[in-house]
Amino acid sequence: MCEQLKVKLASLLAEGCNSSQSGSRQQLRSSNAIVCQTLGERPLKGSLAELLELEACHLRPALHQHLLQHQQQQPSKALQSALTALESYLEKQQQKQKKQQQQAQIFLSGSCDKPGAADVVLWSSLSPLLLPPASPLSAALTKSFPRLAGWFGHVASSRPDFVALAGETATACGRASPVLPVAGQRNLLVTSALPYVNNVPHLGNIIGCVLSADVYARFHRQRGVNVLYISGTDEYGTATETKALAESVTPQQICDKYHRIHADIYRWFGIDFDYFGRTTTEQQTSIAQDIFWRLHRAGHVMRDSVSQLYCAKCEKFLADRFVEGTCPLCQYADCRGDQCDKCGRLINAVELVNPRCKVCSAAPTVRSSEHLFLDLPRLQPQLLAHLESVMDAPDSQWTDNAKHITRSWIKIGLQPRCISRDLKWGTPVPLEGYTDKVFYVWFDAPIGYVSITANYTKDWEQWWKRPDEVTLVQFMAKDNVPFHSVIFPSCCLGAADNYTMVRHLVATEYLNYEDGKFSKSRGVGVFGNDVQATGIEADVWRFYLLYVRPESQDSSFSWEDLMLKNNSELLNNLGNFINRPLQFLKKYFDAKVPEISLSQEDLRFLHAVNHELQIYIDSLEKAKLRDGLRRVLNISRYGNQYMQLNKPWAQLSNKDTAARAASVVALAANVACLLGALLQPYMPSVAIRVAQQCGCLPTKSAQQPQAEFGDRPPLLPIQHPMRRLLPAGHRIGEPSPLFAKVQRDQVDAMRAKFGGNGARGE
Repeated sequence: MCEQLKVKLASLLAEGCNSSQSGSRQQLRSSNAIVCQTLGERPLKGSLAELLELEACHLRPALHQHLLQHQQQQPSKALQSALTALESYLEKQQQKQKKQQQQAQIFLSGSCDKPGAADVVLWSSLSPLLLPPASPLSAALTKSFPRLAGWFGHVASSRPDFVALAGETATACGRASPVLPVAGQRNLLVTSALPYVNNVPHLGNIIGCVLSADVYARFHRQRGVNVLYISGTDEYGTATETKALAESVTPQQICDKYHRIHADIYRWFGIDFDYFGRTTTEQQTSIAQDIFWRLHRAGHVMRDSVSQLYCAKCEKFLADRFVEGTCPLCQYADCRGDQCDKCGRLINAVELVNPRCKVCSAAPTVRSSEHLFLDLPRLQPQLLAHLESVMDAPDSQWTDNAKHITRSWIKIGLQPRCISRDLKWGTPVPLEGYTDKVFYVWFDAPIGYVSITANYTKDWEQWWKRPDEVTLVQFMAKDNVPFHSVIFPSCCLGAADNYTMVRHLVATEYLNYEDGKFSKSRGVGVFGNDVQATGIEADVWRFYLLYVRPESQDSSFSWEDLMLKNNSELLNNLGNFINRPLQFLKKYFDAKVPEISLSQEDLRFLHAVNHELQIYIDSLEKAKLRDGLRRVLNISRYGNQYMQLNKPWAQLSNKDTAARAASVVALAANVACLLGALLQPYMPSVAIRVAQQCGCLPTKSAQQPQAEFGDRPPLLPIQHPMRRLLPAGHRIGEPSPLFAKVQRDQVDAMRAKFGGNGARGE
């Protein structure tokens, strides 16, 4: 039975140790087979083999079902039975200790100094139940099974470099759907600004919102934080109506078309939403109207007649994007009727100089129309109290531009804001006398975060109405700041329904294209549907966009710089270092990791690595994503210097220095594996390849279907200080180059193609 079980566990390693539930994309992945491969060399006999059989056939299936069902208080009968059997085994073992007058705590294998395969296999399976942070269930289990709890803690303290990897990997990946807040844990609700559904996103849109939020969410998942990342397409308003007119289709057809385009682009970029939704839903109507009624009943909604531009030729009021003209503040000639793209200020359409109808180009006239207004001056005291509590908090992650824009709005004094429009395509206003109108998109759109969550899970209020247990972190470009820092929080405060409020607001500046702006109409710049035909893989695009992320000032995309960064930082620095020790292991050590004997020089190297690792963690905790990426590249540079200084290739042929060469290669391979973990938020596909080459993940076929949102491979943990990820005897995978050189002629062709040769279609 023992040998059969070892073969079975080894095969689980090759299969990824997956156990899935029908109808769910979620998977529970175990690292037990890795443990058996490295610690299970000695024959297992008698009761130890039975313990492994108990784990494989009873404990793990029961635990899997327990996690999928989100049981927080009581274990199932099957899980209770398996835990009772383990407690009984430990009781008998302790009785045997007493008879033999042994005082030291021994492991399941009977050893007093180190755990065996059975110890770490069972520890890994139990880690989702018993690892910190504590839960009501873990506390109850500790009380009901004291011997099991004591043994678990003893194993954890005995081999922290090894069991931490096994247990934390299992914990990070044992995620059931839907993701819900967990009491007593850190719960992050991450959103990226909802992209308009009327266009194809360009590279600036992608880095400003969805990609930045994706890196932040991935990092925190990897650190064991409970994260929900949602976004979706913003589908109501004049932008959709004008696009539908331009394409001679209905607004719904526009929404359906561009929602698919956006979803496909983000999927190609590897954006790992938990849910990517849309705002044209029944939940959006229900929740938006509920917030409106609460504001109305509380006296926060005003009625007033406003002057609007009316096009006699089109026989309609020209709301927002149906009118263009010259900005009265900065004199930008193509200012929209709701906001100036150049100076960023919100305006009323009647303030435009030389306005023109966007449909027919006729000059409109001014007419009166009665509308609804949000009384922002009345809500200002509540809003100020909230903003002061979050913007000035010691742990504030508000970017400087977000603070500046918000404070400039407050400084000039908040004014009543119109929340209705004379349009057809939008969330209907339910108030009698106004039912022929819809809500203004910037009253309606931020509520989309709530309604999209409601379409994700019926328990959406656990995320949106438990502010003491949930931290809301929102990512956007700077032009979206006032809607998220002033208007949306004011609506939530005025509704007085205990809504989760924004805690951290992360805004980027603008990404330009070469020396100008992105323009689909003029064919200038790279858009989301263009990148797939460039021959450059998605992770390289992710890397470069994050490298030039406009965190504190505007930055530019440059083909020349993309080539330089790919060939120098990725190919010559990062890829070169990761490949070198792995190739050495394959060629000279039969693909097995040797023992490590640390010298003072090694300790200095590890000190430098740990210094960069700590800054990496601090940077990503504060959403300083560009700085975090720099630290990854610094570690790689230190690794190349370490290899070059020690020259293991020159020491291998000398028996007096061969052991030193082996230790150098083993340490470098562990740092290479660490880099794979650190790359996971930035370059997830590359990180998977690194893990596979390091032997931490099974190698799968290259021909795989495109991943769905929410599909996640196992994650190596990010911990400080660095832990040993590849123990002695560990067998690595097949090393191969991670990156390809970007050629000069390739860059020249792309620069010419995207330099402005006229409009490009979708």
